[in-house]
Amino acid sequence: MSKLRQHSRFAFFCLLFILPTLVFGECTCEKGEGDGDRNKTEALKYKIGAIASILVAGALGVGIPILGKTIPDLHPDRNIFFIIKAFAAGVILATGFIHVLPDAFESLTDPALKENPWRKFSFTGFVAMMAAIGTLMVDSCATSYYSRSHFKNNIDGDEERAQEHEGHDVHTHTTHGHANGAVDTSPSTELLRHRVISQVLELGIVVHSVIIGISLGASESPKTIKPLVAALSFHQFFEGMGLGGCITQSKFKNRAVAIMSLFFSLTTPVGIVIGIGISKFYDGSSPTVLIMEGVFNAASAGILIYMSLVDLLAADFMKPKMQSNGKLQAGAYISLLLGAGCMSLLAKWA
Repeated sequence: MSKLRQHSRFAFFCLLFILPTLVFGECTCEKGEGDGDRNKTEALKYKIGAIASILVAGALGVGIPILGKTIPDLHPDRNIFFIIKAFAAGVILATGFIHVLPDAFESLTDPALKENPWRKFSFTGFVAMMAAIGTLMVDSCATSYYSRSHFKNNIDGDEERAQEHEGHDVHTHTTHGHANGAVDTSPSTELLRHRVISQVLELGIVVHSVIIGISLGASESPKTIKPLVAALSFHQFFEGMGLGGCITQSKFKNRAVAIMSLFFSLTTPVGIVIGIGISKFYDGSSPTVLIMEGVFNAASAGILIYMSLVDLLAADFMKPKMQSNGKLQAGAYISLLLGAGCMSLLAKWA
């Protein structure tokens, strides 16, 4: 998994340091802020408060599922874990459909852009669709590649151990080794899939989290920032729960868990800091800004929608444990609707 981690981290850092040079805001940072709403000193106070609030909320959200390692009731095998994960998946699904995708449509159909081609073709839907297809390809290919690598390593290890016995029990040990390989392959494949899912999901979350942070940091209107602070804190908390659940099921080493959790927690606060730094140069009506903002938001929406429906919801709801337990299934349905409903309601403020 080391190569996958390296590629993921490289992509994450590219987003943090390259994206800010291209995207200086999001649609939640109102383009029509009048001079009467601008107050740099007061706005800066709210931004600092937002950094602290969102950082704590994100850390708590991603940390709660991870505590399942030490708290039996939160272990991934428990029913309550499925219910919490369904709620978080509903939050991520609503984030893609209700928060990110509409912002992408707004950006790519803005009057500041030329009618041809931006309003002649649904670029938002196209980018979101291609991002979902791309996520499917990455999901499938990465899982297949690492499954084959793992199976090959098991066979090579069996052969080496068989040779060490100098032939006196080669047949027995080799047969036993291959039997172990067959037994271990299924859970190992599932574990590898969870690891791929957690990293791809984090990538999708990071994309729009950076944009949200830059948006808030670039705004100089206290009236715009105040409702966003609470809304984005809840937003990060619930998304963190979904990501934390995936990280828990991935069974990463403690160091990798800490890095992924810390990276998620810091993404939006770092975006706010970047937004504060570029606020003097911010131009939300710039065609270049609108195009880059819209494309990244559309891609993020496609990733989040695919991950929530396919890798989080379908994967859990089709498991025998869920299918054979009517109460658990009903509880998960209710939790899913509550998560999607709460996140949809937050769209009124963020």
